[in-house]
Amino acid sequence: MNSEQKVFDNLSWIKDSIRLKQDSCGLKGPVTLVGVTKTQTTETIITAINAGLTNIGENRIQEASAKFKKIKFCNNITKHMIGHLQSNKVKKAIEIFDRIDSIDSKKLANKINIEATAQKKTIPTLLEINTSGEKEKYGFSVNELDEILTCFENNNLIIEGLMTVGPHTKNKEKIRKAFSSLRHLLDKINKQLPTGHTKLSTLSMGMSGDYLIGVEKGSTMVRIGTAIFGPR
Repeated sequence: MNSEQKVFDNLSWIKDSIRLKQDSCGLKGPVTLVGVTKTQTTETIITAINAGLTNIGENRIQEASAKFKKIKFCNNITKHMIGHLQSNKVKKAIEIFDRIDSIDSKKLANKINIEATAQKKTIPTLLEINTSGEKEKYGFSVNELDEILTCFENNNLIIEGLMTVGPHTKNKEKIRKAFSSLRHLLDKINKQLPTGHTKLSTLSMGMSGDYLIGVEKGSTMVRIGTAIFGPR
């Protein structure tokens, strides 16, 4: 089997597995599949796009910028910033990405808002939450509700929902607990948003090793690299 056919088959299998998991849990609604394309060649990315991938995620500005120049002819592709964004890279990120899915602090939210205003853009975003409490991870704590709510004061951010990275474990119950925590936090935030403010609807949780647990817990967006492209 050639690599192009393998990517096509992997994407088809993942989409089918998501539908089956939703059916078994009595869930409905679309789940956005973001292909994590970091370290992948431009040719591989174009293969995935030709196979039906419409969302791609990168976490390194310089690498992403070089790739995006080569795939700019590909229509209807949404480019997600999914990694930790350093303050000095915010300007470039807003220039090249369609959305930023990894706002992990109030300071970063404010910085992105200032730069988006300067570029006369409104940026769709997600807030990153550290649901596992692992020290090596970025993100707001689930207990920082007041800090999280201040991010909604930024007029040039369109905060659509929350994102988390599952705990580094094979213990499925711990993963379920972390993902449930994100869903509960989203519900809590929605109850405290100002009247008339659009409610959060996106839960980005689940990667190659745990995306079906994410779907089980109500994920509306999964970020998958290895299961599509194979080991890096």
